[in-house]
Parts: sequence; structure tokens; C-alpha cells
Amino acid sequence: MTRGTFLVFEGPDGSGKTTQARRIAEQRDALFTREPGGTAIGERIRDLLLDPANSEMDDRTEALLYAAGRAQHVVEVIEPALAAGRDVVCDRFISSSLAYQGVGRGLGVDAVRGLSLFATGGLLPDAIVLIDVPSDVSLDRLAGEHDRLESGGEALLNKVNSAYAQFAAADPATWLVVDGVGSIEQVAGRLDSALSERLNW
Repeated sequence: MTRGTFLVFEGPDGSGKTTQARRIAEQRDALFTREPGGTAIGERIRDLLLDPANSEMDDRTEALLYAAGRAQHVVEVIEPALAAGRDVVCDRFISSSLAYQGVGRGLGVDAVRGLSLFATGGLLPDAIVLIDVPSDVSLDRLAGEHDRLESGGEALLNKVNSAYAQFAAADPATWLVVDGVGSIEQVAGRLDSALSERLNW
């Protein structure tokens, strides 16, 4: 049986990546899933991570919780689907941890990468879509209540955006950078063209 394709969507909070990831999954009849979350255990971890009341959470605790949820996600959901020949579209994966905890929280990309690869058993995406938007656009879209990660403000978003840009530039064979500014339909058009060219989707 042919193994499924593992496509990950990345981008700062407010980029619109979730909307596009869901659309592509529906279009491809692929399994859509997300991080943090994706499993019953993962959703409980998500609640801990994103609850603004947990402001005292240490940065290392945050990174370890993301890795724990990811380990369960891979074993319970992602790997079985891929092995069964189904495409998987995931909203965030390892690169989110590298950007937010490795760079944004200052824990170090290498340290967080090692932790993440341990959690996934070495599983990596076949392709990563970066929905790229400037920090001010993200903040405008996030106006209102923010979860614990979104409350990091412009300083955190700037670090995250810079990290994503560096990751994409270092590995153009894996990353597809799509301009996320504009309407949902405009971004969808750019995304569809990029996926058609790269994955023949």
C-alpha cells in the first residue's frame, strides 16, 4: 500500500493557516488534525497550554507539554493514517515548537528539535506550507480575547516570523511560502497553485 502524504501548515497566530488547512484537507479527502490537540490526551494538554490562567508556566514546561501531546498524536493518529495510505493535513507540527519555544521563548532550536524528534520517533512532514503574514496583520486579526500564547504580543510574533522565514530559506525543498495577506479566496488561489506545482495536488 502506498504511504500517505504528510502535509503540515505553519504560520504565526492569526495567519489564517487553520482555515486553509481545513479547506485543503476537505478538498483532498485527507485527515485533518491539529496541534496542540488531535487526541483526547492532546486536547487536555492543549487546554493547559492555552489557558491564560496558567501564566506561571515555565518555558521548559511549555516545551515538554507540546512534545508530550505530539508523541501521543503521532502514535495514535498521524502514523496509523499515513501507514494506511491516507494523506494527513496537520495544523502545526515540529516547526511551531522550533519557532515559538526554540526561538520565541529562547530555549534554543537545537534543544527543542531534539525533544521534538524524540516525541515523533523521527517522523517529519513531506511538505510544510508557511502562511506568511506580517506581525501587524496577525495582531489585527487577533483583536479581542487572546489565549496564553497569543498574549505574547508583537515582540513574540516578530521572533516567530523571523524564525519561520529562516527555516523556509534553509530548506526550500520542504517549505512552500504562501503570502497570507488578502481575502481567504486570494490566499486559497496562491496556495492551490503552490501545492499543484510541488505535490501535484
